[in-house]
Amino acid sequence: MRKAWLCVAALAALVPALLAAQEKNPPVRVNVLDVCTPSAEEQKELSAALNRIPSKPPWGEDFEVARGRSSLAAGAVQMERGTSSPAVSSKWARIRREFANDSPWANVQYSFSVDAGSMVETLVFRIREPKDLLQVSIEDTMAAVMSPAAALATNTPPERIQLERFGRPSVVLARCTAASAGRNVDQAAYEPLFASAARVLANYRELLNARKTIPDELARVGVGASAKPAQRR
Repeated sequence: MRKAWLCVAALAALVPALLAAQEKNPPVRVNVLDVCTPSAEEQKELSAALNRIPSKPPWGEDFEVARGRSSLAAGAVQMERGTSSPAVSSKWARIRREFANDSPWANVQYSFSVDAGSMVETLVFRIREPKDLLQVSIEDTMAAVMSPAAALATNTPPERIQLERFGRPSVVLARCTAASAGRNVDQAAYEPLFASAARVLANYRELLNARKTIPDELARVGVGASAKPAQRR
């Protein structure tokens, strides 16, 4: 009887220690997203979110135009591109417009960034009162072999659509190749989604006057700026 009591007492003493260890080392949950072939339910969510974006937005009065330069650590570049890259910098310009107060959308932000190897164009819509959906983003990447003005004139189609959801994993659809996915991927079923995102992106390039504003702002930080004419003596 005494031995049994001692065992119970020992276990009781161990419980707080075990609970404390669990608090210090909580379990890690990893969500793996299938960005190449999202499910039928996820396709419906993507389609519904894209269709909710207004083609003729009710603008509010507030807006922002900004430009800048950001240093990118080597580790971040390696993770993004899967290569061994030195530390680089990115120069960027962005436009933000607020929607009217009665719109379910809070604002839209268009950004264009340029580094030594690529140009990235991103359009983000944020919900005013998020419940399930927080924001929708559309993105494309181009090789930095032309000027931003030339790149914007080509209407580059998007290659990534992402829904940020409240309390749940994101829904993502991305262009995938056999090389990037490690397998053959048939994305024919997703073409309507890419086409819908392309229409949204092209429309908001025009609505935000991105083709003029973005090259002008990037030129102020030394991207695509033409050489100054020689002064006459």
